[in-house]
Amino acid sequence: MKPDRLNAFTDGVIAIIITIMVLEIRLPEEPTWAGVKALAPFLGIYALSFVNIGIFWNNHHHMMQEPRTIDGRVLWANLSLLFWLSLVPYEIRWMGEAGIVAWPVAAYGGVLMMAAVSYMLLERALVAAEGGKTGTSESGPRLKEWLSFAAYGAGLALAFVDPLISVAIYVSVSLAWFIPERRYQRNLQA
Repeated sequence: MKPDRLNAFTDGVIAIIITIMVLEIRLPEEPTWAGVKALAPFLGIYALSFVNIGIFWNNHHHMMQEPRTIDGRVLWANLSLLFWLSLVPYEIRWMGEAGIVAWPVAAYGGVLMMAAVSYMLLERALVAAEGGKTGTSESGPRLKEWLSFAAYGAGLALAFVDPLISVAIYVSVSLAWFIPERRYQRNLQA
């Protein structure tokens, strides 16, 4: 199977996820700066989540430039990634209603951690589908991916100590990934 349908499906699901995220934004209770200021934590989590979804989508887009064929393992790994990303709007709503407190912040880290695992599984599935004979095999998990996974785990655990530390960790991981992985471009140019 060619990857075109998988890419189109992924783009559609991510567009829906982002749409649901924006629909979770509440209007200020009062039309003043104080009303907007009261929503600042929620808007910050929305912005962080938008960036995280964008990072996963951007890296997925770059990773999917080279494969010529996909199989069932790739489809299921991709669905796993989309499943975890689809929980982000739920996490945003939970934090919006409960605030930046331990359980919602820890669960947010857990969702990001599982999305990272799914992404790494997708990379491995692509390598297997291509028979490991292309530059795709060079796109397996790297140090930055493992460090991100560990950081999400640390953020999950530290949410019960201080949720703001966890949020700072999640922001740091996002900043580290803000520039897409260049290895995909190098593989395409080679």
